[in-house]
Amino acid sequence: MREILPVVAGWYTAGLPFGLATVVDTSRSAPRDPGAAMAVGPGDEVVGSVSGGCVEGAVFELAQEVVASGEARLETFGYSDADAFAVGLTCGGEITLLVRPVTAASDPVFGEVAGSVAAGRPVTVATVADGPAPRGASLAVWPDRVAGTLGASGLDAAVTADARGELALGATGMRHYGPHGERREDAVAVFLHSFAPPPRMLVFGAIDYAAAVARIGAFLGYRVTVCDARPVFATPERFPAEAEVVVDWPHRYLGRTDTDGRTVICVLTHDPKFDVPLLEVALRRPAAYIGAMGSRRTHDDRMRRLAEAGLGEAELGRLRSPVGLDLGARTPEEVAVSVAAEIVALRWGGSGRPLTATDGAVHPRRNGSPGA
Repeated sequence: MREILPVVAGWYTAGLPFGLATVVDTSRSAPRDPGAAMAVGPGDEVVGSVSGGCVEGAVFELAQEVVASGEARLETFGYSDADAFAVGLTCGGEITLLVRPVTAASDPVFGEVAGSVAAGRPVTVATVADGPAPRGASLAVWPDRVAGTLGASGLDAAVTADARGELALGATGMRHYGPHGERREDAVAVFLHSFAPPPRMLVFGAIDYAAAVARIGAFLGYRVTVCDARPVFATPERFPAEAEVVVDWPHRYLGRTDTDGRTVICVLTHDPKFDVPLLEVALRRPAAYIGAMGSRRTHDDRMRRLAEAGLGEAELGRLRSPVGLDLGARTPEEVAVSVAAEIVALRWGGSGRPLTATDGAVHPRRNGSPGA
């Protein structure tokens, strides 16, 4: 959803109605996660995708219909062995879409939500998908306030509490309530879509490998910062425009920088006087991934130094070193792919093995996807 917001926000600001289809639930090998979105706007312009091409033609027609009727619809697409040529997912999965019209009258908070996402301010949008509540009604929940309504004050209160919890985790998914927000009922299905700020990637060491890692980090949606103590190397011209470049001692910069459970830390300094003090700080704070470049000999020496500095087995066990998956990478760009592959595999619990050597669903069901 995040990637299409600049376009659809422009339609909204111009007063042009559009149909918005959002993936609200999936099963088995569904190709897109909850939160993926496609919109059909003026002149039949299409942005986004909900299935990678499998059902977009049918969704295009649905979006036109909901704009014409003003009524939101909930539709499920899957694959039928009995009718392989029917509209559905050839991957064998199943997706449920909420397709709704968006106008200033039907969704008065949409513009403010789009502005918050563009500015990096966290917000969760709760939308009624099914049940005895107005389908398509939306409630926007920020850390400090709420706007909109789902049609009942009790439902608004229950969803607001859950939405703030999901926002703290950066999670997106379906929740169920009673008509007035009762916790033990499931009559009303509400889709909570969290737009947390992009996760951070902190790259230490202004070398060619760092430039390649920074590029692929930005491509994956991270907010990238490159840090090095040497001003002659830490120059913005050497790195992608999306990356922030900081001249400072790595351990000192990290010590005053907030990290969380989504933060990625890549230590490419390749020098004990930089990377050992830095890893002492990194391994004692929250992060999704901490990787360090170096040979196996460098790794063994680094681990000895870190142990001497007082880090325990649990802390040392968090370090991914030598960094990356075994792809046979040689160039900086190939090494960056290797690092990115390890980050993605760790994030989603992937094995790193070829898919031809695995069984089961290609896209296993996730328990709470990150904000899209």
